[in-house]
Formats: sequence, structure tokens, C-alpha cells
Amino acid sequence: MTPADQPPAAALVFQTLLAHGPLTRAEAGRRTGLSAGAVTKVTAPLLSDGWITELSTPAPKRATGRPATLIAVRPERARFIGVKVTADELIGVLADLTAKPLVARRVTLDSRDVGTVVLAIARLVKRLRAAAGPAHGEDVHSIGVTISGDVDGQTGIVQYSPFLNWRRVALAQLVETATGTPTVIENDVRALTVTEQWFGAGAGLDSFALITVGAGIGCGLSIRGRVVSGAHGVSGEVGHLPVGGTERTCTCGNTGCVEAVASTHAITEQARQATGNPGLTMTEAVRLAHAGDEAVRAVFSRAGHALGLAIASVANLIGPERIIISGEGVATYDLFADQIRETFAAQAFGAAAECDLLLRPLPFEEWARGGAAVAAQHLFAPVT
Repeated sequence: MTPADQPPAAALVFQTLLAHGPLTRAEAGRRTGLSAGAVTKVTAPLLSDGWITELSTPAPKRATGRPATLIAVRPERARFIGVKVTADELIGVLADLTAKPLVARRVTLDSRDVGTVVLAIARLVKRLRAAAGPAHGEDVHSIGVTISGDVDGQTGIVQYSPFLNWRRVALAQLVETATGTPTVIENDVRALTVTEQWFGAGAGLDSFALITVGAGIGCGLSIRGRVVSGAHGVSGEVGHLPVGGTERTCTCGNTGCVEAVASTHAITEQARQATGNPGLTMTEAVRLAHAGDEAVRAVFSRAGHALGLAIASVANLIGPERIIISGEGVATYDLFADQIRETFAAQAFGAAAECDLLLRPLPFEEWARGGAAVAAQHLFAPVT
């Protein structure tokens, strides 16, 4: 039996141990609001089924009585594969129950055709299993695939992914059929938010937001310990907030979106227009900006202003303790950092301006790890 098959209290204790363990039973009770007796009762089947274990090293001795025993999740109890899909590459990891990567691999995508991508995912899964060896590769519990765009994790359907030009693709079922392994899918930024909530810069926080800057502008929201998915799989799409000031068309088809100004593609296009060089690359735009080219620096400044408006909107709406800024675009963060903070300070309402802004570069392997974390999450919070 998995933790999802246990009473809700058992799933709650298991999740708490996953995010905060090892813990004593008393501390697990304090964190979950359960009585000591209730914790003992619900952990008994988790212990017998091998999902958690009692550590041989006891917790520090209490003021009175014997030392308390620590309980913790057994990382080796299950394995998961996480795959991050980009427009031209797959990044995969095989991870344990704590989403710790054991093996990582990358493969190039020759085509964005659905069938080709699904076949590539199946081959990558096979490679990860083989690299892990017979001791680990055969006991993969499930696969988590993450992808940008409008992704409905409950139905397993990619409603729309602009970078792949996919619409209504039943990706979870296709991958499950191709691999023979249960599969879940999730928006890539929400999946990364799950990882940050459990093991990263969001651990222990009541609420935080994750803003990703790169080919798209994404946002994951964790409120009172729960990552927000939205009623139809859409939430946190700050990249499509209308900030105005531009008639540039976004990938979603609208104008005035944050993403139409601040994505790496948008910055590159604007820098080409500013310099009159249609072949200018993002790398060359960064070099010109660092060299003091005022026209190109103005492009980064406009991007920073749009991002500052988006970040301030998130702070004003949910009042998070922290906003984490990540994504491949943070490599050029120094070029618009001042403008982001200036705009954020001007637009954040009252105490929302006290929100901690944390820059956190994360490689795509961490995004793939998010897929493994989402797959593991279904052990105790399955999609209904």
C-alpha cells in the first residue's frame, strides 16, 4: 500500500516527514496538529510497509525520560523519473523518494512533433533505467513530465504549449503507453515550485512565489503549504499579465503581455530593432549592453520594468514571504536588476514591499527533478 491508500492523517504525516524530517513523533504531531497517539497510529502501517523508518540514532535526550526516536522517510523505497521538455531538448533524472537525483541525462529533440517527442521520452526513460542499473532502474514507481504552457495535471492533457505548438495533447496517456509506467504531467514552473517548497528556498515558508525568466515568464504560487494549480490547470501566468506600453504580440496572441517584453526571445528581437542588426543574438545583445550601448540597455531596462510590475502584482495579490526569481534568463539579471527593484518598490502596496526577493539560478536538471517530485507527490496526494 502507498501513503495515498492510507487515511488522510497518514498522508499528512508522510508529507511532513518528506519536507521536514527526520522528526520525533511529538514534533510530527506539532507540525501536523495531530495528537501523539494519532501520529503513532498512522505511522504504524507506514513503518510496516517500509515507507518510513526509525533511525538508529535517537533524537537528543528530553529533559525527562528516555531520548525520543526519530522517524524519517526511506528514500530508497521508491524511484521516480522526471523529464523536463523544452522546445529543443529533453532533460531527465531518475530520483529517489526525496527527489534526490541519482542519474541525469539530456537528449536533443530533432522534431517537436508529438509522436517524435513521446518516442524520445520513452528512449530517455529507458536510458535512465539502464544507467541506474538493475538495483534501481527496475523499481521506478512513476514518471513525471513537465512542460511549459497550459497543462492540466488532473486530466493529463497539455491544453496549449506555445513553444511546441501543441494543443489538446493527451501527453500523460501517450507517455504511459510508450513506457509502460504510470505517468503524470504538470506545468514545468509549478513542478519546480513543488521542489522549492519541499527541498529548496521555499521550505518552511507559509507562502512564497517562484518567478521564472527565460523563453517564457512563469510563476508558481505556494499558499499555506499548497502549490496552486487553478481550477482548470491555469494559475500564476504572470507572463500574460497585460502591462501595456507595447504593441508587441505575445506567444499567446495578445499584445502588451509581460512575456512580449521580457522573455529572452522578446529581448533579442527588440535589441535587433534597436541596433538595426537582424542577425543579432542574445549573447551579442548582452555584450553590447555590458559595453554601454544605450539603445540595447534601454531594451533590458524595459524588460526589467515589466518584470518589476509582474513581481509587484504577485506581492500585492498574495503577500508572499518570499519571491524567488529563477530561470535561464537570470544569467543576464544584472542588466535589469536595478529596474526590477525600482519598479517593484514603486508598485508594491504597503507592507508587500517588504517581501524578500531572492535570485536563485537553477539548472534544467532541477526542473526535471520537479517532475520526479510531482510524481512522488501523487503517493500521498493523488489526482482525483
